[in-house]
Formats: sequence, C-alpha cells, structure tokens
Amino acid sequence: MVDPIETFDDFLPEALRRRSPAPLVDIGANLTHASFARDLEAVLSRARAANVTTLILTGTDREHAEQAVDLARRLPGLYATAGVHPHDASRWDAALERAMGELHRQPEVVAVGECGLDFNRNFSTPDEQERAFEAQLGLAAQSGKPLFLHERDAGRRMREMLHAWRDDLADAVVHCFTADRATLHGYLDLDLHIGLTGWLCDERRGHHLRELVGEIPLDRLMVETDCPYLLPRHLPAKLKGRRHEPALLPWIVREIAHWRGIAELELARATTTTARAFFRLPADQTQHDAQPEEQ
Repeated sequence: MVDPIETFDDFLPEALRRRSPAPLVDIGANLTHASFARDLEAVLSRARAANVTTLILTGTDREHAEQAVDLARRLPGLYATAGVHPHDASRWDAALERAMGELHRQPEVVAVGECGLDFNRNFSTPDEQERAFEAQLGLAAQSGKPLFLHERDAGRRMREMLHAWRDDLADAVVHCFTADRATLHGYLDLDLHIGLTGWLCDERRGHHLRELVGEIPLDRLMVETDCPYLLPRHLPAKLKGRRHEPALLPWIVREIAHWRGIAELELARATTTTARAFFRLPADQTQHDAQPEEQ
C-alpha cells in the first residue's frame, strides 16, 4: 500500500475547491490518523476555506480519543468523541472503562463513541463487542452525553440493545449509515439520528442510499467525511494518494441535496443546525454572518 503521507499533495486541485453556501459541521473526521500528521494545519485551512467550520474528531480507542481531546483544546472549531470501536472491543477491561469515564468528563468530549457492533469483520468476537458496547451504553447514560455509533451487518442486535437502554440515553447518531431501508426505519423508530458520508457517491455500493435520503427527516440528518476514509468516487478530479479530508464535505452535501431534491443551501443549513443541537455546541456566529452563494 502506498503511504498517503508520502504521496498526498499539500493542496487540493482547483477543480476540487468547493465552498459550501452555509457553514458545515463534519461530524466524523479521523484527524488523529497518521496521514494527517504532516499537514494538519493546511488541512484545517482548506476546511475553513470550504466553509467547514466545525469538526468532530472521532476517538476510536483511548489513544486516539486522548489525541482528539488534545487537538480540541488547542485548536478552535474542533471537538472530540471518546469510545472504543467494536474492532477493538477485545481490549475492554475495568481500567479502560475508568479511562473512558474520565474522558467523558472533559468538556472537549461531546459524545460517547465511536462504539457499537460490527459483525462484518469480527476483529473482536460478537460476545466481546456486545460486552464493550453494553458498558459504553452505561457510560453514556451516566454522562448524559449523546452516542456516536458504528454498526455494520448488526442492525437487529444493535436495535435490541439500544431499545433496552433507550429511556436512559440522550441522543444517538448512527454514523456512516450504509444499511437498507428496514434498518434505517428501525433506527428512526428509536428516535436516532443518521450520519451520511461519501458512501452515497459510490455507484458500486452506495446507490441504494440515494433512494433513502429523502426518508430521513432533516432534523435527524447530519453529514460527515469519515476522513481519511471513504473518498467520494464522483469527484471531478483525482487526488494523489486518495486521502479524504474535511474540505471535500461540500461535495457530499451537494450529492445528498441532489438526491433529496432540495437546494444545497437548505441542506447545509439544516444539517448544521441539527449537528450543533445534537452535540450541544455553542452558537456559531459564522452561521449568521455567512452570505449564501448562488446555487
């Protein structure tokens, strides 16, 4: 595999520089990934130029959650989540549970997760995943913070576990939703939020989502890159190294708006309003100051 740090240019091609007509919140950015170590400042500058004003940095284990918190403390517009991804559920123990509980008390941490179930790869066994997820549901109930959820090929069991805890939990979002209509409506019936990524832009495996985006209420929909993963396939120019980044979020918003049949400006405003309420973020003055661009 080619190392993206060595091959990625430190700028976006002109054809990929797109500015959102309203400020955006990227609810899932893995900026603690090694591929961002060299040019993080430039990545954040490009995000601001694209009108992606707020980033939620995903903490998938203790190390990356602590790194996300550190970045959020030092850099404006950044917040963190803290959890243990189902791939790493086998590492869950009492010490890790205490560490996560402490992270959840930090003001920079705005959600519990990424946590959940992944029965597609089973890097940790289903039993290990359920044990770690159950514990993190308890931590979310204790902290009162929303949940940032991962699910793949485990929709039925995820819904069962969430249903048992739902009255004790605040809001929850299924990030990077890729499943079918029945699973979507099962989550909506539990009053969950839905995060959409560039998966929608992949004609090979994401085309079914195009029929579903209109069924997600705007006040339950949020947008994300899940960078450096899931680079949209519909971009008008290629990226050397193929690393995804927050500055490309407007392309995803444009695609979602197209398949919903609404203006990009309306979708941008709605998803940002929803995200800011979901993560309980302070008011963003840029939302009021920004002038809508021509569609």
